[in-house]
Amino acid sequence: MPNTVTLNDFPGTADIYRRAVTAMLPVVGKSGRVPADAVLPDTTLRLPDVKVDLDQLRDYCASTGQQYGDTLPLTFPFVLQFPLVMKLLVAKDFPLSAIGSVHMENNIERFRPISVREPLTIETHAENLREHRKGMLVDVISEFSVGNELVTRQTATFLSQQRTSLSDEPRPPAPLDHRPPPPDATLVANLGLIRKYAAASGDRNPIHTGNLSAKAFGFPRAIAHGMWTAARVVANAESQVGDKVTYNVKFGKPLILPAKVNVYTKRVADGFDISVLHPKKGYPHLTATLL
Repeated sequence: MPNTVTLNDFPGTADIYRRAVTAMLPVVGKSGRVPADAVLPDTTLRLPDVKVDLDQLRDYCASTGQQYGDTLPLTFPFVLQFPLVMKLLVAKDFPLSAIGSVHMENNIERFRPISVREPLTIETHAENLREHRKGMLVDVISEFSVGNELVTRQTATFLSQQRTSLSDEPRPPAPLDHRPPPPDATLVANLGLIRKYAAASGDRNPIHTGNLSAKAFGFPRAIAHGMWTAARVVANAESQVGDKVTYNVKFGKPLILPAKVNVYTKRVADGFDISVLHPKKGYPHLTATLL
């Protein structure tokens, strides 16, 4: 039977990250390889009566360029549900490790704007564990309700890298590097700005907050949060679409700090196509649709 766990408050992310690192240690941690027939825990974390911290929202908007006003920015619910996602991922019965899993895709469905003063109920669960050529994928879904009304659904897809039965399938040809056309805008990021976002969002994953800690996980320097990039590039476009909107983001190569990259925002029939490309080689850091 489904198991719904009702929380009294947000889980503390500092403690969660300590548990996430512990889960990676030999003997006491989770096993490295996730079998194809692994079972996800049938657990839903529920947090009722969530009131937006206006100071946190102001700091979030300052670090992302989002508008601070009477309604929540499109991407802010990701921040609200993030502690629940992490608590789910660090649980002993969750087969994937939280640190080391790669955020591959994010999909936000907003059914109507949310007032900053509306109390929310958040329910978070995981489903659809499946093989991928690069490892195992899982979807973590959070639903936000005002009373009995569903106002936003957020789906984050994570990849745990390992060999699978699909690993030996032919790979698609790698896109050739090419110098992209002049951008519509330029996105600039540095470690100081990303640390401000980490403080505002609660996402203090060590790959984002310090160069030495990022090197420990195989990166040359700290990298920007994918959802910081997603929030920053949609900030101007979201005011030009309707109340009901879907924002789908696919993450490419990480944005290594400091960074200065090209942003392209193309008007399409129902919304926008958005991309963030390397300014010299043209490979994508992010591609998205806002419809």
